[in-house]
Amino acid sequence: MPIKIPATLPAFDVLTREGVMVLDEDAASRQDIRPLRIALLNLMPKKIQTENQFARLIGATPLQIEFTLLRMSDHQARNTAAEHMESFYRPFEEVTEDEKFDGLIITGAPIEHLPFEDVTYWDELRRVMDWTQTSVHSTFGVCWGGMAMINHFHGINKHMLDAKAFGCFRHRNLAPSSPYLRGFSDDCVVPVSRWTEIRQAEVDTKPGLVTLLGSDEVGPCLIEDPDHRALYIFNHFEYDRDTLKQEYDRDIESGTPINVPLNYYTNDDPALPPLNRWRSHAHLLYGNWINEIYQTTPYDLSKIGA
Repeated sequence: MPIKIPATLPAFDVLTREGVMVLDEDAASRQDIRPLRIALLNLMPKKIQTENQFARLIGATPLQIEFTLLRMSDHQARNTAAEHMESFYRPFEEVTEDEKFDGLIITGAPIEHLPFEDVTYWDELRRVMDWTQTSVHSTFGVCWGGMAMINHFHGINKHMLDAKAFGCFRHRNLAPSSPYLRGFSDDCVVPVSRWTEIRQAEVDTKPGLVTLLGSDEVGPCLIEDPDHRALYIFNHFEYDRDTLKQEYDRDIESGTPINVPLNYYTNDDPALPPLNRWRSHAHLLYGNWINEIYQTTPYDLSKIGA
């Protein structure tokens, strides 16, 4: 089954060209099935790129997905046209108290250097995270979004790194029996792009948290938090083949000190094209997440969070 998104959203044409099944609202209304309601709280500056990345992954499952785009109420997007934001995004303040979602993804944001409490929308994001406990069946925090969630619910702090963790790093499968890692190899490559880290020793002090993927080089990657019906991932399975290249080229052009992303370019040579070595595991992870939601979410939306 396809992902349900507006026919005018840029992702509709992008995914159609890639062979991903998409469905407009008219066609979806004729199917006698309850779609899963999945929301994306998009905190990234390149909104359209991020929409495409996550829509591609959650739209590759055999289930119908109703995709909702959310934004922080008072935070203005600087790199995306106002018309796009007005047409496709709902501010969180407009989400009603009785509105329920089967899943929510909270993206990363390029504000790692700031203490959480100094982020302009931190108070509203805390309300979002509390709201997930009554109105969302499963929440997936990504990179800074995952760090924000594990801090909010468990008091675990992020720590600045001496140098940016940047490149493609091998991660070990630490929980082969987890339904979220169904089909995973013993290890896999994951793109990493961050100036901060969560430390495994601090995670280990919190009962109930389970690290599913981890690296000796860049620390924990994927953590399950059953008590809060949440997953936290600090790296970027959703990245396109050239996303790290875009970040590297941007920093080189601006004069920002940056290392060549490790294990990314062919022969580590930026003059050669990068290879996507994480795509299959990206689809596995997000497909497993959607399947787990489908298996466990109430058919009656009003019972979510009860």
